[in-house]
This record gives sequence, C-alpha cells and structure tokens, in this order.
Amino acid sequence: MLFAILLMDRPGTGNLRIQVRPEHRAYLAQLSDRMAFAGPLISDDGKTPIGSLLAIDFASRADVEAWLKDEPYTKAGVYEKPVIHAFNNMWAQKVGFPPAK
Repeated sequence: MLFAILLMDRPGTGNLRIQVRPEHRAYLAQLSDRMAFAGPLISDDGKTPIGSLLAIDFASRADVEAWLKDEPYTKAGVYEKPVIHAFNNMWAQKVGFPPAK
C-alpha cells in the first residue's frame, strides 16, 4: 500500500539537513524500487528546503513508522512529527520528473 509521508523540518535545522543529506539519500535509495515519489518541500523562494514529501509502498503503517525511526533526518532531529496517510494514486504523473542526466 502506498503511504504519503509529510515531514516538516524543525526551525533552525537547515545546516543539519545539509550535513545529514548524504546519509538521508542513501537510506532512501534502499527503497527506490518501492518509491512513487520523494523530494524536498521548499519555501516560496523556490530554494530553501522546509521538509520532505514521500510516497512509498509499505505493507503497513507500522512498517512506515519503523522505517522512519531509522531515517537519518529523523534520527538527527531535522524532522518534526511526521504525518502519515495511506495514499491511492488516481492520476498518472506527467510533470515533476527530474531532468534526464
């Protein structure tokens, strides 16, 4: 089942986010075959990260919560309390893909 996970950053954790980013990305990469989408939420300036939005396939909410406990940004204290909801993707994504490398 897909779960949408909203993770807002704690105020003042921008530098910590940058420091932990390599670990965070490596941890996410372990689930790349189960990921519908993932990326940072940014402020209205179009640059400053303020959180993350993920949609990942998990067997249960308990599995999401267990995964989040070991998530590097969570462990480092970047994120505030997560908001987790089951998600039913009813629309084929046509925009928002990263540029081809």
